[in-house]
Amino acid sequence: RELEKIKEVVQLHIEYWEKLDLTNYQGGPFADRSGGLIVFRAKNIEEAEEIINNDPFVKENLIENKWLKEWILE
Repeated sequence: RELEKIKEVVQLHIEYWEKLDLTNYQGGPFADRSGGLIVFRAKNIEEAEEIINNDPFVKENLIENKWLKEWILE
């Protein structure tokens, strides 16, 4: 059932991230399809959290585990 829902929402998820046109955006699934990784630049952690929370996968509760980590580039 959940796999069916993922198949329904995956295109919206992809389009969501593409339309944001974020600086330094990189993302995609892991090779084993066990999840994925998204990296992007935001003004602050609050903005990043808002962006993530509007992801169709998150809104449809299709993400079992998610982590928001601030990465300090040197």
